[in-house]
Amino acid sequence: MGILDSLESSGILGQLGAAVLPAVLGEVMGTGAQGGALTSIVAKLQQAGFGDQVKSWIGTGRNLPITADQLKQVLGSDVVRQLAAKYNIPIDQVAEVLAHQLPLAVDKASPDGKLPHSA
Repeated sequence: MGILDSLESSGILGQLGAAVLPAVLGEVMGTGAQGGALTSIVAKLQQAGFGDQVKSWIGTGRNLPITADQLKQVLGSDVVRQLAAKYNIPIDQVAEVLAHQLPLAVDKASPDGKLPHSA
């Protein structure tokens, strides 16, 4: 059983599911509930050199992965700590959950190959 299996069985992935993730990250990043949260995160990832991953999530093909460490680097340890505290998730697992859920959230928000401005 991998870390994602144990997180899924404990309900943690459900807490930070693709539908909730934009609001959660928007709250932590100060962009309001869903109001531009994914757009802000996508922009941060592109500026940090992860444009290929982001393009794959927005596009209609296979989603390229991003690692937990890469996300921690882009989001910053303060954001990861805040999420861990708010949702009672161990800090070392928050980035793992995000690395799994963020590509799905962006992919779901961009079914036509474009991220809506309000995402």
